[in-house]
Amino acid sequence: MNRLRRISLVLWDRGHWAVLLGTLLFLRASPGVRAQETGTGAGSGAPAASSSQGPQGTAASEASAKAQSDTKSEISTQDTGTTFKLRVNLVQVHVTVRDGKGDPIPNLKREDFQVFDQGKLQPITVFAVETRESRREKALAAARTQADASGPGEKTVLPDRFVAMEFDDIHLAAEDAAYTRKSAEQFLDNLAPTDRVGIFTTSGELTQEFTSDVALLKQKLLGIIPRPKVGHTSTNDCPDVSPYVADLVQNRNDQMALQAVVKDAWQCAYNNDPLMYTSAVSLAQSTIPRVAMEADADNNYTYRTLQDTLRRLAAMPGERVMLLVSPGFIMGLQTSDLMIVVDQANHANIVINTLDARGLYTPDMGDVSQRRTGIAQLGTYRIAAQTEQAYVLSDFAYGTGGAFFQNSNDIAGGMKMIGSAPEVSYVIGFSPQNEKMDGSFHTLKVKLTSKEKYTIQARRGYYAPRKLNDPREQEKQEIQEAIFSRDEIMDLPLELQTQYFKRDAAEAQLSVVSRLQVKGMHFRTADGRHNDSLTFATAIFDDNGNFVTGGEKILQMHLLDPTYQRVLRTGLTLKSSFDLKPGKYMVRQVVRDSEGSQMAARNGAVDIPY
Repeated sequence: MNRLRRISLVLWDRGHWAVLLGTLLFLRASPGVRAQETGTGAGSGAPAASSSQGPQGTAASEASAKAQSDTKSEISTQDTGTTFKLRVNLVQVHVTVRDGKGDPIPNLKREDFQVFDQGKLQPITVFAVETRESRREKALAAARTQADASGPGEKTVLPDRFVAMEFDDIHLAAEDAAYTRKSAEQFLDNLAPTDRVGIFTTSGELTQEFTSDVALLKQKLLGIIPRPKVGHTSTNDCPDVSPYVADLVQNRNDQMALQAVVKDAWQCAYNNDPLMYTSAVSLAQSTIPRVAMEADADNNYTYRTLQDTLRRLAAMPGERVMLLVSPGFIMGLQTSDLMIVVDQANHANIVINTLDARGLYTPDMGDVSQRRTGIAQLGTYRIAAQTEQAYVLSDFAYGTGGAFFQNSNDIAGGMKMIGSAPEVSYVIGFSPQNEKMDGSFHTLKVKLTSKEKYTIQARRGYYAPRKLNDPREQEKQEIQEAIFSRDEIMDLPLELQTQYFKRDAAEAQLSVVSRLQVKGMHFRTADGRHNDSLTFATAIFDDNGNFVTGGEKILQMHLLDPTYQRVLRTGLTLKSSFDLKPGKYMVRQVVRDSEGSQMAARNGAVDIPY
């Protein structure tokens, strides 16, 4: 199941998403042609004559349900089976360039970059510089869509970046857990107003949904403690077998590692009694597969909970980052599970940044007080294990275009570097030429034209869109992909205005007024009419990015020439209404036309006081 279908199912299971058709009244009055909805339904299967209201919207009016097809009408809601064309795929890559000290490099220009798709140089058609100031200005621009009686003053600034802090409490040692808790508190003290953070653990036993409440997040951090599901990490075991050694013997048939375990078992269990050597071999051979099985079970649980967090993060409307705090672990033969996680993140455009919770670690020789020959020999394997278990963290990061922070005791500084939005980053966009719509993975490479030795952080690839047999399903996927992004699309000039009316202290009606300029739209001419179809999809999210309600309306146009000329001059106006409780909300609207596959996407915000 692809990512867009996953999101759709998540929202449908909550009863949140519905495709709604409102009554569209064609008005010939100035200043323009207005298509106004008289109500939105609570669900696509709602009875036509019902006037009941629910938390997700206002029931569709009886007039809307009884609207009949009229082949001579110029604007209608009748679905005429228009063939939707596949939208030209625009690939956008967010790029951060850092110097040797880890500081972002500013003042780079379009000509400083090269981007390669499957090894082929692509012309850069979109280029933008993002700073903390530009992010805030975008948020404020969305807030300016609100038009109410509150007058001038501070406007609502809603989130555009979501960070899932994933603590690997299955593999964390107690001392590492304590240190990362303190470092995470410092990270939370420096959140941007547009950031929302959620806390998750690989054990699945501690969760805090996305919020800007720093006090609540810090309180949740107190619960970060080691919680291994099956395995354990005691050096007093007899024999002392680490997951790394178990992997060497069990999966790689390393006989030297096996002999080290046998020697340790012979000494700790039988005091090197020559008559008990065979028993020591049996003890080693029974311990090794048990440790390997326990490690695999813990790893499996880790992979599954990471996938759960990615699914949750994928439903957030904005930039999505996972910050994985872990000491790493031995992958063994489970490389396919790692690739499933990386693939899922890439499908959802989620970057996984990883941080080695061990900090600046020194060689671990085990418990030297044991004075065991086997322990001394196994100590060399412990040193190798410290490097080996970090590979999984680098694979998560580099496989998704993220950053890997390791081998430093500045854990707080590392969290700030890879968890916060960089002071300067770049957005590079291109449209692949002659791309096959087969859903295949395309590798990306971003380079600088200059020869400075900078570090470039950018995603390593993307999935080409898959062409579906059902054009309507194809259109739905493209719209839903855009709904859960925060990127603004300006193929068609779209303006939003949000207004609210409070019925009482607990209920209000939010109106979203859309003004669309259609001068650049590709109408199809047939039988003396100008034909096109517009889909307006609107989603309402709360202050923490959770989906609240939404609706979709289809506006079909079969315009005679006088009306067509007037629409070109004045544009179209559409009004959608939603029943909400008081609070702060983000509005995301996406518009798509059928003939030219052009899209517009805008953000709005509204603060309905209690």
